Amino acid sequence: MALGLCFDEALKRAEMTRLIVTTDSSTAGVLQQAGPADLVIAIERRLVWGLLPSAAELDAFFAPRTTQSRGLHWLDDTPPWRVVEPGVGDRGLIELSAECDSVELWMGPEPNAQLILLWLLDHCRRERAAISKFVIRQLDMAVGGADPQPFAKLNPRILAPAQDCLELAGRAWRAYRAPTPQAWFDLLEADLTPLPRLERCVLDLLEELPHLASGLGATEARILQLIAPGGVHPFDVFPGHQKPNERGVYGYWEVGTLLDGLARCQRPAVSGLDEGPFALDMHNEPARLDRYRGSRLSRTEFGNAVLAGDENFCRHNPIRRWWGGTELTNERLWRWDRATRSLVVP
Repeated sequence: MALGLCFDEALKRAEMTRLIVTTDSSTAGVLQQAGPADLVIAIERRLVWGLLPSAAELDAFFAPRTTQSRGLHWLDDTPPWRVVEPGVGDRGLIELSAECDSVELWMGPEPNAQLILLWLLDHCRRERAAISKFVIRQLDMAVGGADPQPFAKLNPRILAPAQDCLELAGRAWRAYRAPTPQAWFDLLEADLTPLPRLERCVLDLLEELPHLASGLGATEARILQLIAPGGVHPFDVFPGHQKPNERGVYGYWEVGTLLDGLARCQRPAVSGLDEGPFALDMHNEPARLDRYRGSRLSRTEFGNAVLAGDENFCRHNPIRRWWGGTELTNERLWRWDRATRSLVVP
């Protein structure tokens, strides 16, 4: 039988009535094995880092699979065997939701999960038949941030996405994709109660813009704070479950790149990083990875001055990175003033 053929028959055979969508594949596997749902799909697309997909790619992500590139379809992070047996094939989210009794969105509080939630709700909000089956399960911890086994026994709080929730999701998603952070900042003046985790998400992401005085985002500043004793190993400053870096905006690869940016630049704020860059090539060579792991990091005098706000990192180093739909450069540097919680225009 072709993957997408006779879905009604496959649905009856598998008695698939409850679909869970989450943002971590290991947790999805545990939930699938534990049996709280007939099908669990993980979406691990990273939206807090790098260039966002184009408008056409965003529209196609949740649509039935046709010519989407690998990584640009909502089923790409789920093992094929998990979707073959129930006959899911290459279906789109709306098409699959229409044939299920319920769809549960298990989303953690971390910004990337909240952005995926905004994207998903915005895509589906005009499809009444599909959205009427949706409920949001509000998790209190990052889905991928701890041992996934306990998630199988959780019964997270439920939020049914009413019309005001859907409209807010659409507004917030457009704001994040805009070419400046202004519309995202303006959300702080709006009523965000229909999406209870959105205000924290808005602030967490704004805090990752370069700070007015230091030029560092909040995660970069936290890395420098943790290096203060000197002789600190690189992975000691990475975020994770029960680790001292509690910032949950960026993940493993992203924090590694940020540390590279602090240490491997024209005027470094960090010394002692003995290997790099932090990329897959390094991870594929055990000797290089061991050298990286054994590095002992210290702050430079410049790093001390930057953290104190006496020097600005961006004045001495080239900046070119993406924050949502905004390209940050030295010439076009949107900044964040934590003291006044205000956005500083270039």
